[in-house]
Amino acid sequence: MAGPRMMREADEELPTVEVSLGSVYTKKGLMDETDDPFMASGDSVRKMAGLSPALKRKTSREMTKIHTGIDGAASKKMDTNETIGITGYTLFDVIQPPYNLDYLAKLNELSAPHYAAVKAKVANIVGLGYELVETPKTKEKLDKILGEEDTQKARRKLSRVKEELLTWIDECNDDDEFMETLIKIWTDYETTGNGFLEVGRKVTGEIGYLGHVPSTGMRVRRNRDGFVQVLSNKAVFFRNFGDRRTTDPVGNDSRPNEVIHFKKYSPTNNFYGVPDIIAAQQAIAGNEFSSRFNLDYFENKAVPRYVVVVKGGSLSMTAQRNILEFFQTDLKGKNHRTLFVPLPADEEGRKASFEMKPVESGTQDASFMNYNRSNLRDILMAHRVPVGKVTQVEGASLAASRDADKTFKEQVCRPEQKIAEKKLNKVFREITDIFELKLSELTLTDEDTISKIDERYLRWGVIVPNEIRARWGWTGIKNGDKGVGMMQQAEAKQQADAAKEQTAQGNKTRTRDAERSSSASDSAGEARQTQGDGRAVG
Repeated sequence: MAGPRMMREADEELPTVEVSLGSVYTKKGLMDETDDPFMASGDSVRKMAGLSPALKRKTSREMTKIHTGIDGAASKKMDTNETIGITGYTLFDVIQPPYNLDYLAKLNELSAPHYAAVKAKVANIVGLGYELVETPKTKEKLDKILGEEDTQKARRKLSRVKEELLTWIDECNDDDEFMETLIKIWTDYETTGNGFLEVGRKVTGEIGYLGHVPSTGMRVRRNRDGFVQVLSNKAVFFRNFGDRRTTDPVGNDSRPNEVIHFKKYSPTNNFYGVPDIIAAQQAIAGNEFSSRFNLDYFENKAVPRYVVVVKGGSLSMTAQRNILEFFQTDLKGKNHRTLFVPLPADEEGRKASFEMKPVESGTQDASFMNYNRSNLRDILMAHRVPVGKVTQVEGASLAASRDADKTFKEQVCRPEQKIAEKKLNKVFREITDIFELKLSELTLTDEDTISKIDERYLRWGVIVPNEIRARWGWTGIKNGDKGVGMMQQAEAKQQADAAKEQTAQGNKTRTRDAERSSSASDSAGEARQTQGDGRAVG
């Protein structure tokens, strides 16, 4: 089995990089080059592990400027002014991404709405599981088989092939399950706009490894003939999936692994994808500034909780000191403390009194609540994720939430699933043409509704019982592949329904049915207009 060529992080602890969301507002953080491994100088690139002698010689030539003198004499000193622009992007011939990928990856962990939206999309696109379904070519061959015995034999063979294929998928990676690999790839896809699936081959050329490559260290070659990864002072070249001829321009690997690039398209860049969160970068920065303001207020505010007021006299310095120490030290962490305040004696026309007046007696609320809610809407709008998928919404009706889930499934999840399935099935087509991978979809109906739909399809002969059993992962049953008598039963029921309708019309019972339908709840339909909105006009 082919092993992964993806480089692991070194055991030694790497230096951490401080990230400030405020730099999003100034556009510095998204374009910052300080933590980009490909921005290393030519001399640092030359010292990387995994480089071929040819690339090292190229690096030396690029860094050395020849000054010609008399009779061919030359100076081989390195000119700082001319080598300052030589980086890994130049030497590896790769394209610089439009935004700093490391920064985008860190941003996912620093913004709660962004993190929740990414998790919701990953869970509903690739996190619901997958299944192996029969290809159209396989279904066509099954339809041509005559005889119940031959059909059952073919289905048993298909079941064995499916089990073997599922076992093969599990054996392609010892570290991660295939679902884990898909989740990692799609998390990169949503946070950085790029996801990478690594495909390793055996010596025989068969696929033997499927794994995830972190997108932050991957760069696209200028000629689109592959990819280069730099991590922990090492460099590795990857071919495009299906390319068996391109030689390794970075190292000496005679059989480089291949990569499938999942790219979130943007018209601003033809080499890299751009994540959705870029459209809401100002909202993320606003949330950061408002949170920082609130933290500073609660940690460093200078407003006292109480004011001590003495009337008709004055306290001695000792009494003032004792009161101050009481509030600062003695009172903290202790219950039922007693404060003794010695007051001067009353005089004629002047009575001494002591009061403690609270300054902040109400509940202390955070600032910018409406502003933060507006930023939350902007972030979720950029991701196209309904708010019900990331947090609880007060006062939201069940029907409105279902409408939002339906839109989320049809306009966001399913189109992305089709893109993922198309690319993943390039791998499975090399293994077999009997099955193809299909990602599980977000379910908007319960099992009771699904059973009613299946009953109608069975009645009209649209599907056969074994197709339903296969969807649930059950084995086929005898006579379960033929819809014998289905159409006749449907015609008989249609005639019976027509007779019942004629009787109902004669007895004038349709008025009662209309009243019952108008009084039905929204559980099986679309959302109603909220009170006060008036009648909906189509």
